[in-house]
Amino acid sequence: MSGSRLTLFIFIAFALGIIFGWLAPEYAVKMQPLADVFLRMVKMIIAPLIFATLVVGIAGHGDVKHLGKIGLKTIIYFEIVTTLALVLGLVMANVFKPGIGFNIDLNSISMAAVEKMQNIQIDHSFSHMITDLVPTSVFKAMAEGNLLQIVVFAIFFALAICAVGQKARPVLDFLQSTCEIMFKFTEFVMFFAPIGVFGAISATVGHNGTGILASYAKLIGVTYLALITFVIIVLALVCRIIKVPFTGLIKALKEPALLAFTTATSEAALPKAMDVMEKFGVPKNIVSFVMPTGYTFNLDGSTLYLALTTLFCAQIAGIHLPLEQQILIMLTLMLTSKGIAGVPRVSLVVLTGTLSSFGLPIVGVAILLGIDQILDMGRTTVNLVGNCVATTVVARWEDAFDYEKMEKYISSGKKAIRKNGTEIPHVVTQETAKASEHKEIQRV
Repeated sequence: MSGSRLTLFIFIAFALGIIFGWLAPEYAVKMQPLADVFLRMVKMIIAPLIFATLVVGIAGHGDVKHLGKIGLKTIIYFEIVTTLALVLGLVMANVFKPGIGFNIDLNSISMAAVEKMQNIQIDHSFSHMITDLVPTSVFKAMAEGNLLQIVVFAIFFALAICAVGQKARPVLDFLQSTCEIMFKFTEFVMFFAPIGVFGAISATVGHNGTGILASYAKLIGVTYLALITFVIIVLALVCRIIKVPFTGLIKALKEPALLAFTTATSEAALPKAMDVMEKFGVPKNIVSFVMPTGYTFNLDGSTLYLALTTLFCAQIAGIHLPLEQQILIMLTLMLTSKGIAGVPRVSLVVLTGTLSSFGLPIVGVAILLGIDQILDMGRTTVNLVGNCVATTVVARWEDAFDYEKMEKYISSGKKAIRKNGTEIPHVVTQETAKASEHKEIQRV
């Protein structure tokens, strides 16, 4: 199935899911297993895909010496961008004040789920973060989907292959074949994406109902406005600086972004996004290192959401937070939003802990529970796009981004040429490539 056709089917499934959830909510909520099965299929791909691609990327391309630089540059970029996301979240909350005049009956809100979240203890210490990088068992890390531990094991495994040399060549060839198999495996799993999307959307609409959108309209509107503003201002500006066409990148990511939005799960889009970014011109070793690491340290949408909703929770309680306390909250979130991937409802868990530590009422979290799925769709999509942009930044910073490959990929995604009533895919021949190269030389 071609990418454009799959995207069309996902859109159709999305629309049908909304209609079905609206017309038959009692049956729609029973469609959740369709989404769960699809997500389980995706999860079984991720661990072997990341492990194989990262080992091949490091050991197969001789990038061992640059690995430390790539890691340092990646963390620096992550910290800068997530800080901007936090600042923007605070600004949008102060400008639009989504918690002021909120008209939900607080007496009807159940606090049971929030109290469970409050009891979840997460160790944010630096020592714990460092210790948690190293897996006690790679099989346990793969079973639990701990991407960062898989990355660490893959790096050491690749270094060992390089140290062994020619004797390790059969293992490297095997992992190269594994890469090809897993990407083909991903294509097979994507055939089920429309079914999973239909199940996820119909269950969401059936469970929440369309009436919830009116009650939470201001909060939903401000959240999505903040996320869109971040994408347009920050991410688009970053792409402009590194001379990567942002519209071209977004068009390339339309399929994984749609998967992330409709399923509200980053894992659903990760294998496809990695494949797209490699075809877009980012080297395999950078894609396979930056993308999994980003899902721990570069959750742009989630960090923005945390900053915005912290102030929202204060506003519905009538509490005014001075600027210095808002800055302190932002600094706290810079630490607490890192290294917690894999915890259920991770953003709300972090939010609950942040509110408790600053003595703010946690009733706002109970309010957010009602529309968490709807808000999660937006923040998950921004997380995905932010991590894809991060791969291009690190590749450009390393002077390893392939602009020619990017141009070919963007061109191949444009409308196919019609000839004799038949669509012919765009092909870059050797002659056209030479002509393009000649024009480039003349321009220089």
